[in-house]
Amino acid sequence: MKKIIADLNKKTVNEIEKDIRSLREEIAKLRLEVKVNPVKDSNLLVKKKKKLAVLLTILTEKSNQ
Repeated sequence: MKKIIADLNKKTVNEIEKDIRSLREEIAKLRLEVKVNPVKDSNLLVKKKKKLAVLLTILTEKSNQ
């Protein structure tokens, strides 16, 4: 997790915002997919939400600097 955070800290604000948009789209698609057709990795939605939280935190930290 520390490596992921270190890599994300190197990104610019625009890149992080782009990642956030794409991750939100993936989460929305996964929610629909889980309702219709259960996925093999049931923890995938939780993992994506956690990654989104990390991205939002880093974006807030960068914008406050």
